[in-house]
Amino acid sequence: MVRPISSGPRSASRRIWELAAASPSPGPASVVGISAGVLWAARWWLLPWPGRTESLVLIACADLLFTIEFLQVHNRLFGAMGAVLLLATGSYLSFFHSARAVAAHSVWSVLSVVVLSVRIATGGDGVRLAIAVGLLLTTVVTAVPAFQLLYWLLRMESLSDPLTELLNRRGLENRLPQLVEDHPAVCVISFDLDRFKSVNDTWGHRIGDIVLMRTARRLRAATPDTAVVARTGGEEFVVAAPIAAADARDVAEALCRVVAAPSETAVGVTASVGVAIFDATVCPHCQRPTPDRLLQSADAAMYRAKQSGGNLVVLDDLTRPPGHSHAPGGG
Repeated sequence: MVRPISSGPRSASRRIWELAAASPSPGPASVVGISAGVLWAARWWLLPWPGRTESLVLIACADLLFTIEFLQVHNRLFGAMGAVLLLATGSYLSFFHSARAVAAHSVWSVLSVVVLSVRIATGGDGVRLAIAVGLLLTTVVTAVPAFQLLYWLLRMESLSDPLTELLNRRGLENRLPQLVEDHPAVCVISFDLDRFKSVNDTWGHRIGDIVLMRTARRLRAATPDTAVVARTGGEEFVVAAPIAAADARDVAEALCRVVAAPSETAVGVTASVGVAIFDATVCPHCQRPTPDRLLQSADAAMYRAKQSGGNLVVLDDLTRPPGHSHAPGGG
């Protein structure tokens, strides 16, 4: 005897309860993930904005828990589609962290997609479906990093000098604030090649460009990796580096000699050099000058060197001398 299919609210409710009873209980990753999410939301609401390390740890844990949870889902296709959530953590990293962190997240995302796709193929759903899902998810989870890479390339193009491959003035102004913030002692050295116009007039602009590229190579080779080196104008260069006040003049004079050293061509140049230095180790309570003031002071010192005949170093020490008094609430 065939029973009629029941309908109505009572049968629908019974079916819902049957599906709920048949569904697997949440796995450990789900419990840990939900608990971590609640704790993180409370931390974000009640405490100050997280630091860089704490933020990276959070995203790394989120990526790990997402992937583990997706692997626990009984429906393998549905579990693979959950990898789209990795796009959220990738977007967060793109806004608040470096390209290196985004790259690491992208590698993890692609590896997760590969594992989830293999799981589909070995579960009887077919290799074609697994490949299609893998390609689709790889495109989705790498979309944000790809856009960030394009943005980074365009940004680097706008911040660099095409002739010397150094930073331009905009690039210098972008990098200098971080240098000032990270180091107690900062030295900004401004260079202007002496009588460079006569080089162009006598030898032509092609030789002038060679002299500029040679100067850029020499300055870059003579400075540490922590230094910021830029071409800020036609024949003007700037080196900013964490250098103590006691060493600033010696370093600037050494770079001045590097620029003026003989070359393989007959065209030699010298430079007028201006130095602006601030050293918080000499005066810990002194107010730190702004990056703009450091640049302006270095430029002013460089012009004084040029007015004195060139091939000279003029230093402007913005650090107040030891033993000076501080006004209440001032620097």
